[in-house]
Amino acid sequence: MSALRLIAGPTAFKAISEHGLNPELFSQILAASGGPKWLSIAGLDKYLFSEFFKDRTTPLYTLGASSGAWRLACFAQEDPLAAYQRLEKFYIGQRYENRPSPIAVTEQVQDVIRAILGPKAGQDIVDNRVIRSHFVVCRARHLNRSNHRLALAAGLATTAMTNMFSRRSLGWHFERVVLGHQDPHSPFGALKDLPTHQALLNKQNLSQALLASGSIPLLLAPVKQIQGLAAGHYYDGGLTDYHFDLKLPKGLTLYPHFYPHMSPGWFDKSLGWRKAKANYHNALILAPSSEHIANLPFGKIPDREDFSTMSSASRMTYWREAVKWSESLADEFAKLVASGNIMQKLERL
Repeated sequence: MSALRLIAGPTAFKAISEHGLNPELFSQILAASGGPKWLSIAGLDKYLFSEFFKDRTTPLYTLGASSGAWRLACFAQEDPLAAYQRLEKFYIGQRYENRPSPIAVTEQVQDVIRAILGPKAGQDIVDNRVIRSHFVVCRARHLNRSNHRLALAAGLATTAMTNMFSRRSLGWHFERVVLGHQDPHSPFGALKDLPTHQALLNKQNLSQALLASGSIPLLLAPVKQIQGLAAGHYYDGGLTDYHFDLKLPKGLTLYPHFYPHMSPGWFDKSLGWRKAKANYHNALILAPSSEHIANLPFGKIPDREDFSTMSSASRMTYWREAVKWSESLADEFAKLVASGNIMQKLERL
């Protein structure tokens, strides 16, 4: 059984056929929102972060939203493997015995963020000259910046309704904010598909940005202040960029993903007709196969519903098992890299 799928857009397929699976081919990495789904590819992440790119000397630009931002924050640290292991431990270790308030969830997520950043509190991320980090947050507009639950719910419903007709309507409801290194060569520095504000990532706002990037409306409290930005209600970056649908003309994109398909924004999840494809012409997508997923406990990858349908002990056991299974993805990818037989495995998007 093959655990891993490698799916390449036409530009990426041609480049890999000519040059092999060379880490230097890739100019950027994406990491999607999706709650605990990332646990199903944790082993692959750890191999990519600590082995595949370990000798990288030229800039590699990363863009993450929500839990994807947390994964990439590990990548940019001096010891990415240790950081990732802290992420796993504290993320899986969240415990909610009763239905928690947004404040209670926020407090536990703050613990996760502190664990990710480790003893240097993220200074190594900011100082990294090779891994050039970018994290997405969303600044709420109109009803979506209300402090009242019913008004916020109405704002989100209105956002979902207008988004059905046009993804560009998201700009009426949320502004995308990208906090990054402000590198003039970054492929994420001039996004024009939605209203986008660029801001400098620094040690003072790093933890605020990571918290905001994972703050799901109604489930977590908004982050009301991010150093260097105007006061507002900052929420989950996945609202605008759930799986991403961006024109990235610079080099190839590597995308370790838990699905073989991409929904551009959070409000597109249920819209079967709106899947990203054209903008992935230069991407290599790494995703678990359906056979691999079928062999996981419960025959599925972890998701947010596990918090409410399982006891904390059962959920933690299941999630740790999913992480163990994800090591087979890393093993398969490492063997392909070593063998050079990538074209026997490569699928066309």
